[in-house]
Amino acid sequence: MWDWLNWEWFVTWPLKVIAIIVGGLIVLAVLRRIIRILTERIATGYYRAYADALDEHLDDGEGASVAAAAAGVDTEVIARIKPRRKSVLARDSLVKVDEALGGVPQTSFAPETQARRAQRARTVGSVLTSAANIVVGVTMVVMILSVVGATEIIGPFLASAGIVGIVIGFGAQSLVRDFISGIFILIEDQYGVGDGVDLGFGVTGTVEKMDLRLTHVRAFDGTLWHVRNGEILRAGNKTQQWSRAVADIRVPAGTDRDATRAALGRAADRVMSDLEFTPYLLGTPSVRGIDKLTDDHYHYTVHVKVRPGKDGEVNRAILRAAQEELVEAGIIGSESS
Repeated sequence: MWDWLNWEWFVTWPLKVIAIIVGGLIVLAVLRRIIRILTERIATGYYRAYADALDEHLDDGEGASVAAAAAGVDTEVIARIKPRRKSVLARDSLVKVDEALGGVPQTSFAPETQARRAQRARTVGSVLTSAANIVVGVTMVVMILSVVGATEIIGPFLASAGIVGIVIGFGAQSLVRDFISGIFILIEDQYGVGDGVDLGFGVTGTVEKMDLRLTHVRAFDGTLWHVRNGEILRAGNKTQQWSRAVADIRVPAGTDRDATRAALGRAADRVMSDLEFTPYLLGTPSVRGIDKLTDDHYHYTVHVKVRPGKDGEVNRAILRAAQEELVEAGIIGSESS
């Protein structure tokens, strides 16, 4: 009889408490597993946008053919790597393409970029893990107190928590917004350390440091901007996935347009065949023609898709080659720029 009574006592609140603890630990383990997967994805930088960008690069027959010709291999190799493109990580995508094309791997992601990914993963993982521990832990405590009949404790506890939540909500709205925005910036990889960004309101430069509350941007003139993440309404990343070198070339008005385009085409070919810049190119330089007319000048545009952050170097190379070809063709004088 005593054993039976003990069993009835055990299957009431003790068994429920054990079930709550076990269930809470299982939920916490699942959440931690999801967080680990998420942080790993952040660390590796794999996103569908990157996969689509790689698709575009592989499907670009002209760019692929040029890369293959530069590497001295047949373009059929592109078809062999396309079935594997969805499994290529963002930080290795261009490396895989270069290796498949028989060239020397030329990754577009600098060491500081990979370091920033590790930092981003650790930051987001730590925040999400702490949040999961707090939420699951508080929920387990409340449920256990309810099971054991300690309702007189739960009521004041919930009331106090509600009051504290209201106070925090009114007093730290901007801080909470900054942290939430920072988490999404990190998770979505909108930008990171080493990226050239335009955050609006004149904040343009290179990201030197970022955390959950602030983004620190170094402008070209040396100014260090400290921008609250919650105040960022738009973010332009100039070095994500790929860049485009755009060279604006002026010639005197009235010059022969066909001769000018021919000279600029030769300049583009020189840059394309220059081994110093070939690894940076993701396509063939193109002459768009006259994009702007002024009283005394025609403005031509030469552009090409390049690896992230290499647009400045390629742009200067195009301008230098264009000047030399235009001078040689007698379109501009040697003193012209």
